Amino acid sequence: MGSQNAQNGASATVHHSSDTAETRETKRLRERLDPSRMPEHVAVIMDGNGRWARKHHLPSRLLGHAEGYKTTKKIVRAASDLGVKYLTLYVFSNENWRRPKHETDGLMALIEKATRNELAELHENGIRMRFLGRRLELTPSLRKEIERAEALTEKNPGLVLNLALNYGGRAEIVDAVRKLAEAAARGEIDPAKITEDDISANLYAPDMPDPDLMIRTAGELRVSNFLLWEIAYSEMWVTPTLWPDFSAEHLVQAIEDYQMRVRKFGAVVNP
Repeated sequence: MGSQNAQNGASATVHHSSDTAETRETKRLRERLDPSRMPEHVAVIMDGNGRWARKHHLPSRLLGHAEGYKTTKKIVRAASDLGVKYLTLYVFSNENWRRPKHETDGLMALIEKATRNELAELHENGIRMRFLGRRLELTPSLRKEIERAEALTEKNPGLVLNLALNYGGRAEIVDAVRKLAEAAARGEIDPAKITEDDISANLYAPDMPDPDLMIRTAGELRVSNFLLWEIAYSEMWVTPTLWPDFSAEHLVQAIEDYQMRVRKFGAVVNP
């Protein structure tokens, strides 16, 4: 598992028409990478918003989440500009409902507002939005925004942005197994012949490739019930940087580290 010290960097986008400093920074960062070894799918556990708020002596953890939202916007742009095809962000887990109600209510309101406010720009830039997780526990207004975003961007050709919302890796596997059990009960499949491919085909996004690279911020060395089935052979990169301080520079550092690794998938390489 790789770990890098926090360094300052700038986020970037090339989608906007003007040749801004951010655009030039993206070009500079992209030149450091080998385009033939880019991770197709990057997953991120965005940790440290609450700690960032405490570090800056703010009165509420929600202010840290608001700052983290700004970072999310920058990293989505940077990932798209760098050529990442799939970006999956851990927005809110099943377990996060255990937090104080004022915090979860505030987070849901922030997610709904962000989905509504960012949709036009994401669509304009060709980004496809998808939401992974159980939706029944979400408010009707948030579900409406999710459905609108997915429908509007469904055919966009650019980066696929997966937002894991009310998501849990174990819950996803349970939901997949339930589908298979129901199919078996209807006599459509033989339980003795169920394969790993069958389980993969019943996950929330069965057409999505497994993550090549999983990034975790704030220095925690655990996967926190995130994409448990999909990350079986993902490369991990951990940084002590808190999510609100994460930048395009950190993203490039993670990809550079990924490109130096040899992925064996359980096999022996060059014995």
